[in-house]
Amino acid sequence: MENHLLIIRQNDFLAQLSDDDYENLDIAHNIVLAEKSSYIYFDAHQIDKLYFVKEGLVRIGNVDNEGNEFIRDILQPGDVFGQVNLMPDNLRGEFAQAYKSDVALCSFTIQRFERLLGQRPDLAITFAKKVGLRMRRIENRLLNLLQKDVRTRVLYFFWTLVAQNGESDLNTFVLPNYLTHDDIARLTGTSRQTVTMLINQFAAEGLLEVDRQTIKLHDIKLWRKRPKSDKQSLPYR
Repeated sequence: MENHLLIIRQNDFLAQLSDDDYENLDIAHNIVLAEKSSYIYFDAHQIDKLYFVKEGLVRIGNVDNEGNEFIRDILQPGDVFGQVNLMPDNLRGEFAQAYKSDVALCSFTIQRFERLLGQRPDLAITFAKKVGLRMRRIENRLLNLLQKDVRTRVLYFFWTLVAQNGESDLNTFVLPNYLTHDDIARLTGTSRQTVTMLINQFAAEGLLEVDRQTIKLHDIKLWRKRPKSDKQSLPYR
């Protein structure tokens, strides 16, 4: 258990908690370890908890009446999910699934977390900013789907990965590749075949390289301009 507590304390938000906060939140009894591919929750309308990701990846999505999955986001360590607006019964149809590996989380009930925020206004501000950034990311992705052609959507998606993982002044930005072509297709509203073709095009243009382990974006100055201005489109989706 001590090892798990050390892991949880490395989370950028949870690291700000005092020893008294840890005790009041009963963190030692709220650590969640989810095995690869298992569901942390499914159709979460009765879930009244927040989850902070420490290790691993979490897929967030919904299932329609025909049983089709729609992936809305893939969360990384440091992200928060669940009842992030602190209102119960608003996640009907949503699922959260451990993705690609086992996942380490910390969870709190809404009531316990609200008590903490009442005692620590500084944490309330930090939490609001964290949730706001996630909501903005989702809203920007939706606008991207509605307003941009498929090539620009995929370019923009790769650029958001840079923004999520910390921009760099280096000419080449390298990040671990935890995404399949199908993941990218689902998150950009296109097909796996189109994503594969676009990645090959981008590689031929010298924009990026993608392999099983890494995603490399070249000429970061160009990327800062290109996702907004590139208007080329594909003949199909």
